[in-house]
Amino acid sequence: MVERPTDEEFMRLALGLARRGLGFVSPNPMVGAVIVRDGRIIARGYHHYFGGDHAEVDALKHATEDVRGATLYVTLEPCRHWGKTPPCTDAIIRSNIARVVVGMLDPFPQMQGRSIELLNRAGIATTVGVLEEACRTLNEPYLKWVTTGIPYVTVKWAQTLDGKIALASGVSRWISSPPSLRLAHRLRATHDAVLVGIGTVLADDPQLTVRLVKGRNPVRIVLDSHLRIPPTARVLADQDKARTIVVTTPSAPPERISVLVERGVEVLTVPAERPGRVDLGALLKTLGARQISSVLVEGGAGIITSFLGLADRTIAIIAPKLVGRGKDVAGVLEVDNLDRATGLTFRRVYRSGDDVVLEAGRRI
Repeated sequence: MVERPTDEEFMRLALGLARRGLGFVSPNPMVGAVIVRDGRIIARGYHHYFGGDHAEVDALKHATEDVRGATLYVTLEPCRHWGKTPPCTDAIIRSNIARVVVGMLDPFPQMQGRSIELLNRAGIATTVGVLEEACRTLNEPYLKWVTTGIPYVTVKWAQTLDGKIALASGVSRWISSPPSLRLAHRLRATHDAVLVGIGTVLADDPQLTVRLVKGRNPVRIVLDSHLRIPPTARVLADQDKARTIVVTTPSAPPERISVLVERGVEVLTVPAERPGRVDLGALLKTLGARQISSVLVEGGAGIITSFLGLADRTIAIIAPKLVGRGKDVAGVLEVDNLDRATGLTFRRVYRSGDDVVLEAGRRI
C-alpha cells in the first residue's frame, strides 16, 4: 500500500516555491503555496514580485481543476487586509477550500492569527505550525524588519586562512575564488541595500552593482562622515540603474552636499555617535522606515568591526591562502572576557570553488 504524502512533505514543496521569490518580493515575505486534493497536487503558486499576486492567489489562478474541498498549504498566514493586492483570506473563502495548513503566523500587526480566526468562522479547518522553524528561517529579514522596524544585517567578508582581508599594502584583489565572487554578487541581488565605508570607495572604487549573476541592483549606501567621496567615484554613476545614498553627519560641508545632490545622489544626514562617526543605530532605524528590510555590509576592517555587534548574520569566505602579515578582519571589539564575546550559531558550512564559506547568525 502506497502511503499518502504528509503535511510536512507538501509544506516542503511550498517552501521550495517560496524561495523563487528571493530578491524580488522585499519588503514583503517570500511565500509559497500548494493546493492538494486526495494526495494529488492540483496547483502551485508563489509570490513572484513585490506588488504581484500573493502565493495563495497565484496558486488558485493556476489550479488544474476545481479546488472545492481541497487543502491549501501555505508557508505564511494568508493576509486579511488590503495592501497592493486584495485580502487572500477572501479569495480562499470564495474558493470553497476545505482546509488550510499554515507554516507560521504572520507577526505583521494586522495579522497575528486573525486570518485563522476568519477562516475558522467560515467553516474552513486550519492547522498552524507545520515546519514552522523552516518557515521562520526562510523569512528572517522580513520577521526582524516587521517586528522591530530595523533591517536584517548581513556582514560579509573574504579572508585568507590566517585571517587577513588584505595584504599589508592594502591589496585584496582577489583573495577569494571566482565562484565566491559570484556568491558576493548573488548576496547583493538578494538584499535591499549594500553598504560600504568611504575607505573602501577610496581604495577600491567599487560599483556595488549586480553583474556576475542575474538579479536586481540593491540600493548602494556609502558611509562618509566628512564627504570625502570624489564626484568621479563609480558608486555615484548610473543612478537610473542603481540608487546611491551617501550617509553623512551634520558636520559635513554644505558645498560638498550640493555637488552630490546635483549629480542626483541622495545625501542622508544622521546624528553622529561621536565626532567623525555615523550613529549606526539611528541609520538602521532610518533605513527601516524607508522599507529597506535587509542590508549587506561589505568593506574593510573598520566597517566590519563597527557592524559586528549589529549583525544578524555573518558570512566569512575563507580562501586556502596564507599571507602572514596583513590586515586583520576586525579591529578592537572591547572584549576583555570571553563571556562577553558575541555569541553566534553556525548555520551553514559549504564549499565555493576553492574556498570554504562559514555562515553564522543569531535567531530572529
